[in-house]
Amino acid sequence: MDTTKLLDPGFNLTLRPMRYPKFYEMYRDAIRNTWTVEEVDFSLDTNDLANKIGPAERHLVERLVAFFATGDSIVANNLVLNLYQHINAPEARLFLSRQLYEEALHVQFYLTLLDTYLPEPAARARAFAAIENIPSIRKKAEFCFRWMDSVQELQRLETPAQRRRFLLNLVCFAACIEGLFFFGAFAYVYYLRSRGLLHGLAGGTNWVFRDESGHMAFAFEVIRTVREEEPGLFDDELKADVVKMLEEAVDCEQAFAEDVLSGGVAGLSPRDMRQYLEYVADQRLAQLGLPKRFGARNPFPFMDLQDVQELANFFERRVSAYQVGIQGEVAFDATF
Repeated sequence: MDTTKLLDPGFNLTLRPMRYPKFYEMYRDAIRNTWTVEEVDFSLDTNDLANKIGPAERHLVERLVAFFATGDSIVANNLVLNLYQHINAPEARLFLSRQLYEEALHVQFYLTLLDTYLPEPAARARAFAAIENIPSIRKKAEFCFRWMDSVQELQRLETPAQRRRFLLNLVCFAACIEGLFFFGAFAYVYYLRSRGLLHGLAGGTNWVFRDESGHMAFAFEVIRTVREEEPGLFDDELKADVVKMLEEAVDCEQAFAEDVLSGGVAGLSPRDMRQYLEYVADQRLAQLGLPKRFGARNPFPFMDLQDVQELANFFERRVSAYQVGIQGEVAFDATF
């Protein structure tokens, strides 16, 4: 009987018998969720930007696309440099390979978005250099690198301390970056959509959101599996670090919210965004099997539920190439 654990060093190549069929099913679901950037129609967005958006909303949009320009690249680099070599199951690596493709697709989507929204080359250059020249985005990037880069020098996860460092990397990646930073960004997109603005951005974000939901589900399943195999890793110190990390992530994203909303956007306030971020952070803690920290409720009715397939149909976007892999409704507070 194979007693190899998921984080044991090595490079297992044996797909049969399959130790973790759940990961393989997640890979197959991801394959069924295929879309292309060319399907996103930005034709209405350009008119909105020219005629329907004021200075405050324009600042929001420009900050948002500047974050998008770098966010998924950070995630992709972490997949290649830190995750793939340490999750020792070929069926799990199948999913990570597919996720890397999806992250590249998101980068292409945001590249197209920037080229459409920021026609001036100088403005595009500033957006792609956001980590250097926009303090609220630099703060988020520094947070990511501090929590994730601590495992880059590890070639093998030999000790419990090394495995805990890896788990903290995975929690940062899944709960904080994909599960909080991007969910905060999605709130701005869906707020604009609720006002009938930027349907192309909303349509592409529906598909990105669906991908990100699958990525989070996979990462939380890895964490659940490791916790089952090695319960001793989840000691009080690790749990305290996770809570500290999420508190810091909320603070980082709140600094971004205060920047994004600095022009005064009707219907959105930094206070409401703080409440929403605390609400999302509590959902992530619950998914990790930890007590909720903030006790916040969702202040945004437009974020109660995102059934992305129906939304795509609502905006009459072609979805034939984007099949249903995550069945049914996709809720922002779903427990994967």
